[in-house]
Amino acid sequence: MSLSRDLLEKDLYKVLGVPKDATEAEIKKAYRKLAREYHPDANKGDARAEERFKEISEANDVLADSKRRKEYDEARALFGNGGFRAGPGAGGPGGFNFDLGDLFGGAQGGGAGGAGGFGGGLGDVFGGLFNRGGPGTRTQPRRGQDIESEVTLSFTEAVDGATVPLRMSSSAACKACSGTGDRNGTPRVCPTCVGTGQVSRGGGGGFSLTDPCVDCRGRGLIAQDPCEVCKGSGRATSSRTMQVRIPAGVADGQRIRLRGKGAPGERGGPNGDLYVVVNVDSHPVFGRKGDNLTVTVPVTYPEAALGGEVKVPTLGGPPVTLKLPAGTPNGRTMRARGKGALRKDGTRGDLLVTVEVAVPKDLGGKAKEALEAFAEATAGEDPRAELFQAAKGA
Repeated sequence: MSLSRDLLEKDLYKVLGVPKDATEAEIKKAYRKLAREYHPDANKGDARAEERFKEISEANDVLADSKRRKEYDEARALFGNGGFRAGPGAGGPGGFNFDLGDLFGGAQGGGAGGAGGFGGGLGDVFGGLFNRGGPGTRTQPRRGQDIESEVTLSFTEAVDGATVPLRMSSSAACKACSGTGDRNGTPRVCPTCVGTGQVSRGGGGGFSLTDPCVDCRGRGLIAQDPCEVCKGSGRATSSRTMQVRIPAGVADGQRIRLRGKGAPGERGGPNGDLYVVVNVDSHPVFGRKGDNLTVTVPVTYPEAALGGEVKVPTLGGPPVTLKLPAGTPNGRTMRARGKGALRKDGTRGDLLVTVEVAVPKDLGGKAKEALEAFAEATAGEDPRAELFQAAKGA
């Protein structure tokens, strides 16, 4: 999606309810909250909620991308906060009515400005006006907009990877008119620009200036009978469900980029990208540290003191047996190699097993007698002696 006149005349910060100096985190938080509230799946049949969802998504597409946000802010400042006024006769009482994507040349090959944004910032605005070619020059293809979506995975799915369905809404060629903008699918070539979408005028000094054609809004075509769905623009909001593969080892909050899975481009331009933000549910037994999984295993006092073998559960596999050395202290961590999360290279991290000495709440007669005998046998030992010595030394 290019930065059109209509887009620049909107206060995108107001749409998301954030200040102009909002951080990326604040913008992301505001978008997620509003997207959940107004998502079409949560408001079936509510046209106002669907329209609000489109506005929210449109605002996030620009403000969530640092380059596009900068260009939006600069363009708003340069053109008086979106007020494109060119005097009488220049596109009607509201000023010029054209798409700035072609003027700024930002859709060539996707540009460096992200999802169909300006190719190189406002420094190219005026440079793009000169020597753009005459009536034979065709309008440039436009890259499709980027789309952001969210998915929630179970702990096991995040570790092993999963294929999940995602329902997305984005701008695409209008199905009602096959992207022509004309109800009958037979738009006529704009007589003003002869289908180029641009008009040239002499600028003096041996060069010419090229402006987007006002009559066709830079499309090169004019709808004889404008489509009721897209109002002659050739673009409409489209919803689709696609199966997306989330790679193994993904972390909570990670943002995955899927190239070419975003909105379709225009005039042969490439598709945008799909960004998927992954939320991972917690697990009642296992935790995670990078590529390693963690688990806390209770052991008895005799096992910790005398040593022995203990069985440890693994995620989705058979248990493993670890050898517990005699005199193992509470809180000691041991390692079961290759039982962790799957890495990109196909290997696995480790399972970090932390020992927790279990203290019985109730002791039977013989157990209590044995423990009392043990206490008498070790009465001369003071495990806190070094603690007090260190405290005095400090």
